[in-house]
Amino acid sequence: MARKLDRLLVIDVEATCWDGPPPTGQEPEIIEIGICAVDIRTGERVDRQSILVQPEHSHVSPFCTKLTTLTQRQVNDGVSFERACTILQRKFKSRQRIWASYGDYDRCQFQKQCHERGIDYPFSGSHINVKSMLALVRALPYEIGLLKALDLLDLPVEGVHHRGVDDAWNTGLILSKLLLQRRVMLAEPLQE
Repeated sequence: MARKLDRLLVIDVEATCWDGPPPTGQEPEIIEIGICAVDIRTGERVDRQSILVQPEHSHVSPFCTKLTTLTQRQVNDGVSFERACTILQRKFKSRQRIWASYGDYDRCQFQKQCHERGIDYPFSGSHINVKSMLALVRALPYEIGLLKALDLLDLPVEGVHHRGVDDAWNTGLILSKLLLQRRVMLAEPLQE
C-alpha cells in the first residue's frame, strides 16, 4: 500500500477517567477521537473532526465530565469503537498516512483497546510524537504539556483543553509551526 504524503493526521483521544482508580469492573476507554489534518505542502490545518465513541465497559464519571466536558448522554450517541476505527481508515486513510499525537498516550491507548477487542489497529506504523519532537527541536531538558508548548511557541489556545477535537487542532498548529520553521532553516544559506 502506497503511503500518502499529502496530509499528516493529528489524533487526540479522550478516555473515561476518574479522580483515583477506576471503579470495580470499569477501565479507561476511548470516548472521543479528535482529528486534525495538516496539509504537508502548506502546513495549514485543513480538516477537523470529533468522533464520539460509546464506552463498553465504563461510564463517564463526574470527574471526566469536568475535565473533558463530555457527558454520558453525549457518548451514548456516539459510534462503537470498531466503527470509529473504520471511519479513520475509510474517511481519513489512516493506514496510508503518517500520524501524530501529543505524547504517546493516544498511540498506546489505541493499541491496547484494539488488542483487547480483537480490532485491527487503524493506523500506519509511522507515528510522530509531537511532545518529544518539540523537546528535541527546542533543546528542552524535558517534555512539556500541550498548554505550555503553545505558550512557548507563542500560539493561541483554541477551544477547550481536554476535548479531543480541540487538542488535536492545537497539536496540529504546533506541528505545523515546527515543520514550517524547519523548512525555513533548511532554505537559508549556511553562514560562514
